[in-house]
Amino acid sequence: MIAHALFFYFFSIIAILSAIMVIVSRNTVHAVFFLILDFISIASLFILIGAEFLGMMMIIVYVGAVAVLFLFVVMLLNVSEQKLSWFRGSRKTKHIPIGLAVGAVILLELIVVVGGWKYRDTFSETKFLNFEKDFTNTHAIGNVMYTEYIHLFQISGLILLLSMIGAIVLTYRKREGVKRQNYFTQVGREREDSIKLVEVESGKGINLDD
Repeated sequence: MIAHALFFYFFSIIAILSAIMVIVSRNTVHAVFFLILDFISIASLFILIGAEFLGMMMIIVYVGAVAVLFLFVVMLLNVSEQKLSWFRGSRKTKHIPIGLAVGAVILLELIVVVGGWKYRDTFSETKFLNFEKDFTNTHAIGNVMYTEYIHLFQISGLILLLSMIGAIVLTYRKREGVKRQNYFTQVGREREDSIKLVEVESGKGINLDD
């Protein structure tokens, strides 16, 4: 159907253009705006072909968590420049116009997704696939991920763990003059190292410096 091609090219062109803008944008805040637009465009394609779970997960995880986290981090790093905002200050910023433009495109995409929802069953050819009546695409993804590709799933988790440890090691800086506890020394100490028995004569005190 021609509607299929129109939906596909509409979201694909927006996704490609926004991905290019992520790379070529000199302003990091604008790059994050276009990254959010790119994620939503790809999620809309997933939703239209009937993979609602993948589309919702991309919106919730990538847009709602990762991209928003990037945006907050970038804006916090430039917190001194944010005082010169669009509403106050002598210098104008382009964050709000770009954000409004990206938001308008996202709203247009959501309207198109809702309008094209009735065509989702005819986007992909499923007559050769045998599914149970109550077997959704979410069940299918979970069944494949945790059976045939369980080893790759576990390996990807280990890769993310190693990347997190590597980031901590690379950014760790040891500060001098700060008192720290050595847990290995505390756990491995013996009774003789932590307790000292002193015989004190009756009527005399003890010198702690001894």
